[in-house]
Amino acid sequence: MVPFAYTSIQKFLHWTLFLLVVLLSALTYGEDLLPRGDPTVNVIWRLHISFGLLLAGLVLWRVVLRGLRGVPGLPDEMSAPERTAAKIGHLVLYALLIAIPILGILLTWFRGDALTFFGLFTVPAPFAPDRPTARTIRELHSLCANGILIAAGLHALAALYHHFIRRDAVLTRMLP
Repeated sequence: MVPFAYTSIQKFLHWTLFLLVVLLSALTYGEDLLPRGDPTVNVIWRLHISFGLLLAGLVLWRVVLRGLRGVPGLPDEMSAPERTAAKIGHLVLYALLIAIPILGILLTWFRGDALTFFGLFTVPAPFAPDRPTARTIRELHSLCANGILIAAGLHALAALYHHFIRRDAVLTRMLP
């Protein structure tokens, strides 16, 4: 076992959240490729909402687990600025992982739509549709979604830097 490694559950959640972020981005960009009025757009929208709710639940689980178990320590050879950058990077990732689903839920409700989770349950909008508010929330949701792609990309580059250049245990802590 690698010293300073995350638990199997933490690793599972990390990689599952990564895959969900990629899938949700692909669904969003895939929808943009379809002509307006195509019925497939509604299917993609429902899938996006369902996978977004799944993401929200897994993020909650990950945050609770992090609070209960903490995180493994960073390698001793990391400098103070590197440790600070790592903490800030993780804070940004968690903030976006929490904000994006909340904004998505609000966006759905302000559009006047119900939330549905793969058709298993439905939560109606608790308030009347408000298009101007929905537009603003959509812009924030999109901004945060683009932000998480950038933050996750930088996170991956940092992990690869540590693995291939520094040759320390930063990346191996999260590998299966």
